[in-house]
Amino acid sequence: MKNLIIILLAIGLMHPVMAQVVGTDDLHITTQDADSVLTSQVDSILHRKEDKFIPVPQKATRWALIPGGGQLYNRDYWKLPLIYLGIGGGVYAYVLNQVKYQDYLSAYKSFYDLNETIIDENGDVVDNPDYGQVTGDATRPVLVRNLFHTESKIQDLTIDQVKRGKTYWRRSKNLSIIVAGIIYGLTIVEANVAAHLKTFDLSEDLSLKIGPKLQQPRMLTPTPGIRLVFNLK
Repeated sequence: MKNLIIILLAIGLMHPVMAQVVGTDDLHITTQDADSVLTSQVDSILHRKEDKFIPVPQKATRWALIPGGGQLYNRDYWKLPLIYLGIGGGVYAYVLNQVKYQDYLSAYKSFYDLNETIIDENGDVVDNPDYGQVTGDATRPVLVRNLFHTESKIQDLTIDQVKRGKTYWRRSKNLSIIVAGIIYGLTIVEANVAAHLKTFDLSEDLSLKIGPKLQQPRMLTPTPGIRLVFNLK
């Protein structure tokens, strides 16, 4: 359909151009000029569209400092849910692991006497000789939560069990925030790379272009036709 419109448009524009042909001696020059004029007129009509948005990589990087801002600037809206899901998931995992870490940290502290001073039998405030020492029972009640904190129960754990749990959840919460930070950094890099890629010519007419032509091979008079132009890039 597009090719048919181009042919009809070329035929319609031929009459005023052909009227400028004055003689056989000037035929070759006149038809060549007509080809160029006609081609430029057709190109101006076919490409009378809104200019394509071309992002600036530096601006995309600055916008990317806001999570998802770079993709919003590049008009890659479909990437926003993936970005917010990744960063939000890392932050959410950090919060869950932080709560569990605090449960085990509190239980771990309960095994030790953390009072720096005590009141002696005379009513005087003196240094506590048992400060930092393990005191009390061999186990402590600990609130143990499931993965998403939807259920919990009290368990009596030893100091070694509590220490292992505290270490595990501390590492988990640190890993969660590191993953969220890595995803955030990747969004900045992706916004810059995507902006650079959008500066390349990705039009639909990269390799083949159809245009009108008046001068045909072995023809002495202007003859309507079309020509195919291959662009090698």
